[in-house]
Amino acid sequence: MRIRNPWPVAIFRLVAVLVVCGLAGWAGGYPVVGLLVGTAGYLGWQMRNLVRLERWLRKGRRIHPPQSQGLWEVIFDNLYRLQRRHRVRRQRLATLLRRFKESANAMPDATVVLRGQGEMQWWNQSATRYLGLRWPQDEGQRVANLLRHPDFAAFLQEADYRRAIKVPSPVDERIVLEVRIVPYGDNQRLLLGRDVTRLHRLETMRRDFVANISHELRTPLTVIQGMAETLAEYGVTDVDELRGSLDMVQQQTRRMGRLIDDLLLLSRLETGERPLESNTVNVPSLLRGLAEEARTVSAGRHEITLEVDETLRLSGDENELRSAFSNLVNNAVKYTPDQGRIAVRWFQQGEEARVEVSDSGIGIPPHHIPRLTERFYRVDSGRTTSSGGTGLGLAIVKHVLSRHQGQLHITSQPEHGSTFTCSFREFFRIDGEQTGPRSAGRPARASTATATRS
Repeated sequence: MRIRNPWPVAIFRLVAVLVVCGLAGWAGGYPVVGLLVGTAGYLGWQMRNLVRLERWLRKGRRIHPPQSQGLWEVIFDNLYRLQRRHRVRRQRLATLLRRFKESANAMPDATVVLRGQGEMQWWNQSATRYLGLRWPQDEGQRVANLLRHPDFAAFLQEADYRRAIKVPSPVDERIVLEVRIVPYGDNQRLLLGRDVTRLHRLETMRRDFVANISHELRTPLTVIQGMAETLAEYGVTDVDELRGSLDMVQQQTRRMGRLIDDLLLLSRLETGERPLESNTVNVPSLLRGLAEEARTVSAGRHEITLEVDETLRLSGDENELRSAFSNLVNNAVKYTPDQGRIAVRWFQQGEEARVEVSDSGIGIPPHHIPRLTERFYRVDSGRTTSSGGTGLGLAIVKHVLSRHQGQLHITSQPEHGSTFTCSFREFFRIDGEQTGPRSAGRPARASTATATRS
């Protein structure tokens, strides 16, 4: 809308007032006084409108401007129009800012707005969770004062924002953050911190896997190669020497075979979500067979007890469950000194059915427990190699339980033994030929078998 020019009318009114007042004063014999009175009246009217304008702007609560005429009417209307336009823009900016904050808070990555020399102006909830920032106590603080890490300090000093760095979270050192800085606007930067803990662990596991599998395969191959070179170079002159070399070749070949079999099994477990065939698994019978095998391997060196609830059953792949439980029982035999005790239990606790393998063996330091199910992770590489293990047993246990909706719990104390518990929430009971619902109220029949030392 085009705004009319108010000045011609305002000037005309001023001249008209002065002419009328001058003529009135001239008629009375005082033309100057008439002009002064007209001028004073005009200034008083202007002052009254200025007071109304100042009060309207100062209070700022009235929606509509004061009523006036002439030039002041145009001024009031224009100011009101500008004020309303400003209010609309402010509402739009407030809405935009609110939506920006909501979207930024919804982001899983830590987001911090930096200005100047790295002073923090605003951050989202993820930054509070990962960086430990507190609002408004930390507002205006430099990010380098709160995220104190040598790599991050060097990253800020280099100011090469084309790359990202990985630093531990100041809240929890187990969390690894990938930090990136994006410059924008007028000397402003956006700090983004992404939780890459899982990727970092996968990279570490992949690197360790390549190193460990190379080491595991290199040892038997070196032995086989050495024996072959010896036989080829010196010939066969002694039957006993030949028998010893062939025995060592066979031993290392079997070790490679076990390693390859475990790798293939682990690969198959990782590629499928659930067992292709789900059948009723007689866990008590399965554990009795594993206990007998353990007694045979132990040869009377350990006290092995078995306690099972005969009415509890699982649904799944029996071969996979046998492999998982066998690894736990065999580990107990391997890492328990002579005259030690090993207890295998199958029971219900609350809403879970559990297979528990306890031993009085050498135990595991607490800092090793979170990584025991990683492939080829070793608490003591020399001890595991000498025992003939492949380093894949607990990884297989973990994946088998995952495919059967189960979980593995490990508790251990050095020199006091370990307990490995497989818990299953999906199980059922049987009563003779009939299957019953999963229930904790039905009494259980248990059988106990104990093997004495020889």
